Order: sequence, then structure tokens, then C-alpha cells
Amino acid sequence: MRTSRDLAGSSVDVRDRILNAALQTFAEKGFDGATTRQISSRADVPLGLLRYYFGDKLKLWQAAVDQAFLEIRSGLESATFEPIDAMKADDPLAGIRAGIRAHVYFVAKNPEFVRLMHEEGKRRGPRMRWLVDRHVKPLFERLLPVVTQLQEVGRLPKDVAPLHFAYALIGAIDVIFHQAEECRRVTGVDPTDSDVIEAHSRAVEFMFLGSAPGSSPGCA
Repeated sequence: MRTSRDLAGSSVDVRDRILNAALQTFAEKGFDGATTRQISSRADVPLGLLRYYFGDKLKLWQAAVDQAFLEIRSGLESATFEPIDAMKADDPLAGIRAGIRAHVYFVAKNPEFVRLMHEEGKRRGPRMRWLVDRHVKPLFERLLPVVTQLQEVGRLPKDVAPLHFAYALIGAIDVIFHQAEECRRVTGVDPTDSDVIEAHSRAVEFMFLGSAPGSSPGCA
């Protein structure tokens, strides 16, 4: 393991390595099962650097979650929440399709994030409340106008509540990557293969939005 002296001058890289290692370890072992020693070993940094950069384990967990959601928001910022352009001849739903695609590719590359979300979302507690209030609820609220727009253009029935659309969409995107080993065993297909990720993105787009003009959902 490298020493603090070896890591001098690379604080951004070190911090990122710690956060990546933390997200993976928390996802695999849960908050209670993960230890800072395991995380420091995985990141290949001295244990003291975790305390130096993040303080205690809870603050490290929060920082890892913040980092993951920062990447999600950056991918969705110019995509999911673009208004439907009814005058756009090629595809008025292009912005929403791009948002679905961004989330599919994020989850495919970061399946540990989904495992962490499932672990924390299934039980009451301060971490779940922090996670929802800081990240999940704001994203859900930004999805509300998308649901309204889809209803206005006839792509979604008026009586479908946003909560059903949101959870159905997230489930459709996430499960294949969250249960990748099961998928490989059942189908012989690796869901992390680039062609399969692309096919899954098109399939989800088709199920929720219909085919874009001149395209089809495709298959792996």
C-alpha cells in the first residue's frame, strides 16, 4: 500500500479512488457491514486519509452517494427534462429518450449504485431519509412535468400517477443490471456487454415512449 508521501500532489485522484471504493464496499456489505479499513484497502490508500478527507464512516457514505448522484444529474441535466417539442418533426420525445438512455448507461456502468439504493431504500432510518430528501425526492419532482407532458401528447393515460410511472421506469432500467448474475444464468447473456446495454436502452425507450421515427426497439 502506498504512503501519504507517495500520494502527495494527487489529492483529487485519491479522493475519487476512496469514493469509488466506498460506493462498491457499501453496496456489497451494507453500511453496517462495511468498514473503513476495507475501504482504505480497496482504494489502496492509508486508513488515515479516509479520516482526513471525510471524517467518520457516515460522512464517507454520504460523500459517496453525493458523487454518484452528481454523475446521474450531469447525464440527465440536458436530457430527461427537455420539454416535449410537438413541432419537432423527427422526434418530439427526443429529450426524454436521451434521459432514459443516460440513466441506462449510468446504471450499466455503476451496478453497485443500484445495490446501495435497494439496500437503503427498503428500511426506515436516518440514512434513508437523508438519501430521499437530498437526492431522490428532487429528481422525482423534476419528473412530474415529464409525466404531464406524456399525458398531454397521449403517450400516457391521464389516470397513471407519476409515482407508478417513476417506479416502473426505474425498475425496467435497473433490474437487469442489479441481477446481472441471474440474467447470465437464465439467458446466457451478459447484460454489461455494450451491445446488450444499447439494446436494453432501446427496449426501455420503446416500452415507455414507443419507437422513435425510423427506428425499432431492436434486440441483443
